[in-house]
Amino acid sequence: MAPELALGGLQRWLQAVIEAPGSVKAALRSREAARLVRPERTRDVVRPSHRGLRAADRLAIYQGMYLPRMMEALESDYEALAHFLGPNAWTRLVRSYLTAHPSRSYTLNELGRRLPEFVRRARVPHAPFCHDLARLERAVAEVFDAPETSALAEKDLASLRPRDLERLRLVPAAALRLLKLDHDAGAWLDSLRGDEHDHPPVRRRRTRVVVYRRRYGVKRREQGEAAFALLEDLVAGAPIGRALARALARRGAARLAGPEAAFRLFREWAAMGLFQGRASTPGLTRRRPRS
Repeated sequence: MAPELALGGLQRWLQAVIEAPGSVKAALRSREAARLVRPERTRDVVRPSHRGLRAADRLAIYQGMYLPRMMEALESDYEALAHFLGPNAWTRLVRSYLTAHPSRSYTLNELGRRLPEFVRRARVPHAPFCHDLARLERAVAEVFDAPETSALAEKDLASLRPRDLERLRLVPAAALRLLKLDHDAGAWLDSLRGDEHDHPPVRRRRTRVVVYRRRYGVKRREQGEAAFALLEDLVAGAPIGRALARALARRGAARLAGPEAAFRLFREWAAMGLFQGRASTPGLTRRRPRS
């Protein structure tokens, strides 16, 4: 390495040293770091401190704090998963996850984006349940950080005419996530509240969960299969009429009991703030005939 290594190279070298697992000595000898700065030339890049700290000692301060800081950031979004796994299994999971997906964003909000899918294939106890729990916690974090959008008022739905249904679609709020889970992860997440944690047993139960934000608080609500399928279609951008027709044709549609019950659901979802407006579907607007 030449002392005149460009700033970008120095930044990549420092990042490689900080992210490398093990001791700082091993980090300096890691492939990426040694490619940019040979270990014996470390003092050409980092000077000793006035208090007697050698170059390696100064680097060790940052390198040694990397994993604890990443664990802290991840645990803030995945408190229930960390609690379920326990300190040892959680530390092993974070180490392996950071090796596969190191931080590459200016914000730590993105650090845990891939953790739910990573957990599904990881060697952790009750991996399928942990996958569902991580997905639920990720949805809560995303809804918490989502931008604020104005909510569609119930009167806007009440003004809809039958001919509007063919072309109008509902625009979902930014702070909305829909989850299909195979386990009762919500009950386990709720058990973290309070000082005494009375955790329920892990059990399989198909749940359909709406995660949304209302009055600056993140909320969750379970929905029945038919209602959830209708909401999925609306959130995916299907025109209201098409979404209703599909809902009434599905197995279990009797629970909707016709369009009137569906519109009661619409009003309930509007009260929850799940939609921010209405929009015409491209290509479905009728053209005026030429004179």
